[in-house]
Amino acid sequence: MSALYVIGRILFAALFLVSGINKFLDLQSAAQAISAHFAVPAQLTEYTSQIEAFTGMPIAQVIAILGGAIEILGALAIATNLGARVFAVVLALFLVLTVFYFNDFWNAAATERTASLFEALKNLALIGALLMIAGRPRELVASSGSSYTDI
Repeated sequence: MSALYVIGRILFAALFLVSGINKFLDLQSAAQAISAHFAVPAQLTEYTSQIEAFTGMPIAQVIAILGGAIEILGALAIATNLGARVFAVVLALFLVLTVFYFNDFWNAAATERTASLFEALKNLALIGALLMIAGRPRELVASSGSSYTDI
């Protein structure tokens, strides 16, 4: 595997690692942002109430913890190339939800629409990069004769 590809994976993973760590460092702010952008559908309130009772935390805080954990685990998987394909798909789905709930430029005020649109485009670009990682073909390493493996 090319050294540039490995360096690129590590640098790319840094974005998700820092984002996940920041969620844990400021869990209250992350939970407040989730509460401001996401409302639990009425059909799921029975289940979310059970989760809140079990964890002793509001559902927004549980979602922030899960989101941070997904970002950290995904970053480590991509950086180390262990389960990178699976976590690339998981992170891509995570970003699809982020675009839908947090970058809803179609509902933004005119003054905020451009910034929200560019945030959505940035996340779409990240989704594209994650899909490239997930879809990278397995290839033979010519110099060593061993095969490229990705779990």
